[in-house]
Amino acid sequence: MEKILFIAHTQSDGTLPNVAREALSAAVDLSKKLPGSSFVAGIIGQEANQAADSIASCGAAGFLSVTGAEFAVSRYATDAAAVEALVRQTGATLVVAPTTSRFSRALPGVVQRVQGRIETHISGMDIVEGSLQIQRWYYRQRMVATLTRAQRPWFLVIDGGVFPAWQGEPGSANAENVAVQLAADTLRTQVIGVQAPSTNTQTIRPEAEVLFVAGAGWTKKQADGQLHLKDAEELILGFLKNCNASLGSSKSLVDQSVEGEAVLPFMSHLNQVGQTGSTPRHPKGLATCCHGEEPHAVGWRFINERRAINTDANCGWAQGKADVLYVADAFQVMAKVNELLAQ
Repeated sequence: MEKILFIAHTQSDGTLPNVAREALSAAVDLSKKLPGSSFVAGIIGQEANQAADSIASCGAAGFLSVTGAEFAVSRYATDAAAVEALVRQTGATLVVAPTTSRFSRALPGVVQRVQGRIETHISGMDIVEGSLQIQRWYYRQRMVATLTRAQRPWFLVIDGGVFPAWQGEPGSANAENVAVQLAADTLRTQVIGVQAPSTNTQTIRPEAEVLFVAGAGWTKKQADGQLHLKDAEELILGFLKNCNASLGSSKSLVDQSVEGEAVLPFMSHLNQVGQTGSTPRHPKGLATCCHGEEPHAVGWRFINERRAINTDANCGWAQGKADVLYVADAFQVMAKVNELLAQ
């Protein structure tokens, strides 16, 4: 009989991030499909009542929490101690967690402490003949593998965008607090502040409905033989603002600075999508001034609806990589789109 433990950490406002609710959906589904399994939820944070109460109707048999000022911020030593305490308290054989920077840093160490195994970036789960099998991608999402393990505890770190976010009525979880003894040296790392871009300059939004990808064509000479970087910046940022979209980039665009070519100042390698970048998951995607060859398109395979704008009717997007290809000038199209969105 499997003992399932769902773990999550709170955000600065005491709520759960959306990716945690997605992982919770995976844990709830798993508990229903595994006969005889038990399911418990554990929350880590400065104060966990709000987060636990928000998922009180998820079907968990119990709720645990590790709380206190020491667990308010991301710190390897305290996060690892908190997760280890939850695992040992519950005797969990399966630990389901969301893919967050905080857990990605702490969980591998916990796995070593409890002599378990871990799978990260899980993109699917299934029960075959009573045995749990998970799926994950390799080689830049070109190959998918199906894995199972006999070793327990087994940590399952769920990628964002794979499962729908859990939705349910809040209630009273009555979370039981788990005491964690911390050695003095576990608090040596101190968080003294947070540096983050202002809201109007944020371009990476994992939960956005639309991914807008800009290719190198934006920084090339246009039909009049001139560069139009300022126009490109206004059009791209205007669309992001109007649609609250997330911004992606092809490798050629973010690499142009080292080649001495013109660049868009708000673009960095963090925006890179494709073979050497990220593989985002958004309901819709719009590629502009990209040629759509495999290194770029590989990052799009989890986008549900793919559209592209390119002046070349024979570009890679026209070869079955896009649902719709607009053969047009992206400057003109996006100017009209922004005009319509502003109405």
